[in-house]
Amino acid sequence: MNVYRLITLGLTCLVATSALAQWQWTDKDGRKIFSDRPPPSDILDKDIVRRPHGRSVQQPAAPAESVQVLPAKQSANTPQLSGVDKDLLEKKKQAEDAEAAKKKAEEEKALKARGENCARAKQAMATFDSGVRVARQNAKGEREVMDDAARANETKRIQTIIDTDCR
Repeated sequence: MNVYRLITLGLTCLVATSALAQWQWTDKDGRKIFSDRPPPSDILDKDIVRRPHGRSVQQPAAPAESVQVLPAKQSANTPQLSGVDKDLLEKKKQAEDAEAAKKKAEEEKALKARGENCARAKQAMATFDSGVRVARQNAKGEREVMDDAARANETKRIQTIIDTDCR
């Protein structure tokens, strides 16, 4: 029985030590990446947080400018990886299109409201310019005729609306 326990203990230790053979680095976006493979070559040595025991980062023998990378031959069955997720790009484009459509609808709505405000203001200005007596209701709901001062204030207010909405 002792032999089986010893073998089990030995296998458990081997499995535990293989779990420690992991790489950890910080990518360009600041996220921590964990992997059993070394980081890509574009990750700087200072960004590598943890290496497996006994491993070191291989430094290139020559400067990066003098290294020539030859493309690997691909078979007809091997898909060519572009590094771009087409579904993600399509969803991003759809979201941008939806946002643009929403913005355009809001602009059209605001333009329509400005046009309506302009038409109402011009109609009100025509009424005030005609010299007709204008009456309105006060806070108590009583009808009162506007005096010259109130008429002048209302004319200024309407002219401001025309200046802003009738461009």
